[in-house]
Amino acid sequence: MANESYPLVSVIIPFYNCPYIDQSVASVLNQTYPNIETIVVDDGSTFHQNKLAPFRSRIHYFGKANGGTGSAMNYGLRAASGKYRVWLSSDDLMYPHKIARQVAYMEERQALISCTDFHLIDADNRITMRALAVKFPSLRKLIEALFTFCPINGSTVMMHRSLTEKIGYFNEALACTQDYEYWLRVHLARIDFYYMNEVLTLYRWHEGMGSVQKKAAVDYEFNLVRDQYAPQMRALLNLL
Repeated sequence: MANESYPLVSVIIPFYNCPYIDQSVASVLNQTYPNIETIVVDDGSTFHQNKLAPFRSRIHYFGKANGGTGSAMNYGLRAASGKYRVWLSSDDLMYPHKIARQVAYMEERQALISCTDFHLIDADNRITMRALAVKFPSLRKLIEALFTFCPINGSTVMMHRSLTEKIGYFNEALACTQDYEYWLRVHLARIDFYYMNEVLTLYRWHEGMGSVQKKAAVDYEFNLVRDQYAPQMRALLNLL
């Protein structure tokens, strides 16, 4: 299969003491798409590295000092060689056809970034809520929603390699909302953020996840980021 027909996709998995890392990696290695590099960035873990042992010959493994998800993502983005870059959280899973379907979607539209729908799963991989992504009838409604919450699930996102040249990397100073701040920058740069209305990811909700453990910190940081960008977001709304 020619690489021209199947551009290289880099899947970046930030990893910090996550007990589901083996399942996450396996879901990438089991993709139907034939041209993937799997990059695991160990952000200073002290637990569960042993779960990667069966996969070490099939992944690119990088260890670094703990710096947070933003720093791990940036490390992976700089190490990536693919035309497209995918973020997969270490506790989430991909359906086997995820990469194939999303690459085809991106190629057809010459998109720089897209996200998809997803199911919610529990600690035992049981689906608890289906097709959970919020669907917006217009860009205006999406921008308005960004004032109150982050409707874009990072584990569903695929980005073209040129995106970092246009808007830079994740803000490593943000411990909890580096994804939200990045999506804001994408929209403020007037880059089309495509939504693919298909469930391709399984997003795990469990008591050990950062969104649960650090809810107060997440809320505080979200408000700081929102307030920082609010004037630019309002100006964008006036243009829509």
